[in-house]
Amino acid sequence: MDTQTLASRRSQKVWLSADCGNFDTFKSLIEKTANPGDWPLAAGIEKNILIYDGNKVRAAAENEEDRRALMAEWVEAFTSGPGIIVIKNAMPDTAVVDRATSVFEAIVCEEKEKGKGAGDHFAKPGANDRIWNALEKHCLADPENFASYYASTAVALVSEAWLGVGYQMTAQMNRVNPGGTAQKPHRDYHLGFMSPQQMQAYPGHIHAVSPLLTLQGAVAHCDMPLESGPTLFQPYSQTFFEGYIAFGRPEFQAYFAEHHVQLALKKGDAVFFNPAVMHGAGNNVSKDIYRMANLLQVSSAFGRAMESVNRSRMSITVYPALVAALDTGTISRAEAANVIASSAEGYAFPTNLDSDPPVGGLAPKTQARIMAEAIDAGIDAARFAELIAAHAARREA
Repeated sequence: MDTQTLASRRSQKVWLSADCGNFDTFKSLIEKTANPGDWPLAAGIEKNILIYDGNKVRAAAENEEDRRALMAEWVEAFTSGPGIIVIKNAMPDTAVVDRATSVFEAIVCEEKEKGKGAGDHFAKPGANDRIWNALEKHCLADPENFASYYASTAVALVSEAWLGVGYQMTAQMNRVNPGGTAQKPHRDYHLGFMSPQQMQAYPGHIHAVSPLLTLQGAVAHCDMPLESGPTLFQPYSQTFFEGYIAFGRPEFQAYFAEHHVQLALKKGDAVFFNPAVMHGAGNNVSKDIYRMANLLQVSSAFGRAMESVNRSRMSITVYPALVAALDTGTISRAEAANVIASSAEGYAFPTNLDSDPPVGGLAPKTQARIMAEAIDAGIDAARFAELIAAHAARREA
């Protein structure tokens, strides 16, 4: 093989073009039906989406072998399977969800009064209400409810299954009001938030890695019949390698419009999916359903989250609520660890290694570890705030 041919083949393999991705190949990959025998831990399959029972998920979490088996099944579902799972009754206490809904509604009103109404990446302005960084705003507005909400075993287990430990939680509340129109079908963060031209600047292996850095999810804050427009999905579409660039083209959009699937959800249900799955919110054709979901975007410790979150402030705010919940037995130690994972920084880097050197290992102590150790040691809220402030100062350049 001559040098020019070798170079050309390598370039074609590494660099994706604007017209990459064969439509017939795409159809051959996704036109399949999920086999129940491949997913023994699922409670059922509806429209090629795997359904799991939240009570069984929580029971599996109590046994290490069962826990790992369930997580392994989810990993395969996200990679080579349909790409989407629904956990029914993921939030077992809907009163906790209702309280969070009230918190979100108050935040929406406050932000509108201040002229800070948020828009959506993929929907027309005014079609919905959105709270950016709902995670931190929720924590600061009602730390007790935040602790109860993010104590969710289901949310923690699926996040750890896809991303491993040290994951970074972010959330955005989205409410699609009656008459709200559908989103344009898309893939999600990271590459999904770029133009095709920008995507072409990233080599092919980054297109393969991007979905591994993020888990997309949503908790239903109300019952969502089909008329309210719950998310539309194209199962198995995450297996189409060139999808980030190709899915915006007319033939792929038309195929999605004809072949997508959609499931009704109940309050407290949660859906999670590979961010490379082609998806988009549906039309809310109801007259009186304000379809609210808390969109969870969980990032790998090896990547960075979309939103800048003040985790020091969140940790200081939620700490006394978390200690009180543990003291009263409202949440378990395992659930407290879930709250810490959703509020404190679980990764040691980046940091200033001059002032924050590793002690007894290769990495400095994380904010999450400081929080867990403070709880174990019975440290009061004022002292804990000092520890977090000192830790943050050490990390600054």
